[in-house]
Amino acid sequence: MKAGIIGIGRCLPDKVLTNADLEKMVDTSDEWIRTRTGIEERRIAEKGVNTSDLGFEAAKKAIEDAEISAEEIGLILVATVTPDQPFPSVACMLQEKLGAVNAAAMDISAACAGFMYGMITAKQFIESDSYKYVLVVGVEKLSKITDWQDRNTAVLFGDGAGAVVMGKVTEGRGILSFELGADGTGGKHLYQEDYIVMNGREVFKFAVRQMGESSVNVLEKAGLSKEDVDFLIPHQANIRIMEASRQRLELPEEKMSKTVDKYGNTSAASIPISLVEEVEAGKIKEDDLIVMVGFGGGLTWGAIAMRWGK
Repeated sequence: MKAGIIGIGRCLPDKVLTNADLEKMVDTSDEWIRTRTGIEERRIAEKGVNTSDLGFEAAKKAIEDAEISAEEIGLILVATVTPDQPFPSVACMLQEKLGAVNAAAMDISAACAGFMYGMITAKQFIESDSYKYVLVVGVEKLSKITDWQDRNTAVLFGDGAGAVVMGKVTEGRGILSFELGADGTGGKHLYQEDYIVMNGREVFKFAVRQMGESSVNVLEKAGLSKEDVDFLIPHQANIRIMEASRQRLELPEEKMSKTVDKYGNTSAASIPISLVEEVEAGKIKEDDLIVMVGFGGGLTWGAIAMRWGK
């Protein structure tokens, strides 16, 4: 029996920041943002709402959806690059807030690929029978490290959280294959000083190549083909990067998740937020083969081929 997802949840702040709002803040336009990124609006957490607050709401829903108690969780993994503070970890904060008294807890820093790193780490603990249930949370409050005067990055990012509870699932379902990678030589293209700094051209070239390659690689590892894919959930960074991945898999548009228009790039939260949206909309069904793929600062990347269902 393989590790799979048995519960899902997400949290998005109520405050919406539209492209029209950004036009008043920085030298940009709605048309420029939409044509280059596909983003129309994004969610921004109110002052006083921390990363751990967003993560808690998503985690609580995932635990309820899994129909288990917080005490049954053996490990909490939080993927984030915007923790409330350097330590204690967001994972430890969630352990306290959730009452997950039996869980070990740690954060994972792999930027936008962090949720893939988290899921793949959880898989190892579950399939080795170390832990029965692992909570994986992708959560970011990117608004606090965004330079709102930088027209190249201010338009991209949003806040939010997505969470899954992972455990063993029935035969044939769960994570069939995965790929993780990193290229530290590319770290200079996407990093944080006080705020996010990005060489957009270099990151774009890397992402288009790596997202496509990783998607194909996990299918090959699972002994599957492009024709077997029912749904693609790419990291919601930029519609052009996402489209390149979809075309590499030769999928029709309706088989790719697209939430970037509503939520922008939420880094480690983007894949789980999109997953919850598509499951709730009925676009992902029992026994569907889904591919999840992400890339991020580091540079990092990760992909998973998974058969959906408990």
